[in-house]
Parts: sequence; structure tokens; C-alpha cells
Amino acid sequence: MRLSGGELRSRRIHVPSGQAMRPTPGRVREALFSILGERVRDARVLDLYAGSGAIGFEALSRGAAHVTFVEAHRIAALRIRALAGELGVAGRSLVVTAPVERATRVVVGPFDIVYADPPFALPPPAEAFATLRERGAVSDASTIVYEHRARGPANVAGMRSMRTARYGEVALEFLAYDA
Repeated sequence: MRLSGGELRSRRIHVPSGQAMRPTPGRVREALFSILGERVRDARVLDLYAGSGAIGFEALSRGAAHVTFVEAHRIAALRIRALAGELGVAGRSLVVTAPVERATRVVVGPFDIVYADPPFALPPPAEAFATLRERGAVSDASTIVYEHRARGPANVAGMRSMRTARYGEVALEFLAYDA
């Protein structure tokens, strides 16, 4: 898998072997960053369920100031940390090796963009989003994106959908907190 834009364009991201990962397809990543546009520049990004780290590295490539990667699987988290060094962006990133529900209680915001791509078998990360808001790690101005199976509903408790973009089997849900 290759990064599609910015200063790291065409650099390779490898998915660790043996991991049950479902990396975000390249055309979905390109569409996401096209939608986000200039919001990425100088943004603080939180990449939940980071997996290969492709979303966070794409954000760094496109000018994000900092990315916090959250990944529960130790081998995947170690690979993200190593890749950040290889790509020369270690100083603009942090890797948290913990389940998302625990990590959202300790990550330091504020975050301008939050991207959550949980395994499709898991329910929406409503608890994680609520924790981030309660802690002040996000604000109403933050962009919250939830990647989910396109065929299923994307109802996230405490949030409303502002936009849905579907790409084959994958959907990107842009969310806002309920009043």
C-alpha cells in the first residue's frame, strides 16, 4: 500500500503479516483526504484503531502537525512506531498501545480530526467518542470520521451524521455531537 499525497507520496506502508487487518482502501483514503482538504494542514489528528497506520501517515504526509495513533495489537503498534522513524515523522507522532476505550481516557488533545476505523464486527465507538468529548480532547469544531461497513447502519449514540460517503463496501460517516 502506498501513500497517495503530500510530502511522503508514493512511500510504502506495509501491513504486518499474520494480523487480521482490513486496511482502508487507497481510493477511500484519497476520497477522505479530498473531503478533508485544507483541514488537515497543521491539524492534530487522532487515529483510532490505527492498524497499519495508513490514515495517520497520510495525514502527516499532507501537513498534519501531529498524529496520535491508537492500536491495541502490540505488533501492529510496534510496526507503526518503526515506520514513523523510517518515514522521518517520529517527532510528529505518538503511538499508544492500548484498547481504544482505555486510550481515550488518557490521550492528550485537543484533536482537530478524529478518525475511527474499528473492525466491522465491533459496534460503533460511541463510548470512545463520548469520553473524548467529556475530557475536552475534542470540541464541536473537531471533525469526527467513522469508517464502517456500507451496508450497515451507522447510528452512533450521542452523535448525528453530517455526511455519508460510500465507496463499495466501505462508508465514511462524518459525525457531530448532539446538542
